[in-house]
Order: sequence, then C-alpha cells, then structure tokens
Amino acid sequence: MSRVKLDLPEDFRFSTELAVRIGDINYGGHLGNDSVLSMVHEARVRFLKHYGFTEADIDGTGIIMTDAVIIYKAEGFYGNILRIEVDVSDLSKVGCDFIFRLTDKEKGSEIARAKTGVVFFDYERRRIMPVPEKFKNLFYDRSD
Repeated sequence: MSRVKLDLPEDFRFSTELAVRIGDINYGGHLGNDSVLSMVHEARVRFLKHYGFTEADIDGTGIIMTDAVIIYKAEGFYGNILRIEVDVSDLSKVGCDFIFRLTDKEKGSEIARAKTGVVFFDYERRRIMPVPEKFKNLFYDRSD
C-alpha cells in the first residue's frame, strides 16, 4: 500500500498552541484522529483571525472544506502542549490548501502533519467563488 506524503513549507507564516485535553484521548490512550482534525480546524480559525478574516467572511466570501489529510509521526498524550504551525499552499482560482505541522512543544518532536483543502464559497447562493483578491494578494507568493 502506498503511503500519503505531505511536503511542508520551509517556514510557516503562523503558529499557535493548544493543549491536548482528556477528551482528545482515544481508547488507545493517545491523541485521537478526530481530535487532530478538530485542532487543525481551531488553528485555521486562529490563523484567519490573525489576518482579519473568519471562515465565513474572507473579504466577503466563506470557505468550505473539500478534503483532509493527516499523517501521524508520533503519539500525543494528555497534557502535551502542541505547537501548531499553519500556512497556505496550492492557491488556485477557487481554493487553496491549509498546511499544518503539530509539534510537542516540550520535546520538539513532530506529532503530525495535516492538510485541509478548501474552496471559497458563497453560502447564500450555494456556489463556489473565486479566491478573494485580498486573500490572493496575501498568500499568492508562497503558493508555488
């Protein structure tokens, strides 16, 4: 079986920290996959807020997730403080990818990397929209 690969940028534009909560732990005693997706969602919201946006209003347009990839590198445990780095890649006419790296803040070890693909979306008209110019101008230079 082939493995999914996810290349990371050399450096990330933004980082935030989240604690692994007891509700994030699965029956295996470590950070659950559903919680990783929830954590990168929180990090994406914080990233957008840093640039003056929300998921519902990026210069007048919202976003809707089209896909997600999570690659695990190590276990995360209750109480770990995770540094979650965020960047934008693969900007297209209607969407982009948000790229994440989750690292144990204390040990410095990589826990996971993730990608969420989004398209820009008008929720009122229920249709895909072009990438807003303000967003494109902020992130186009790193979307190669």
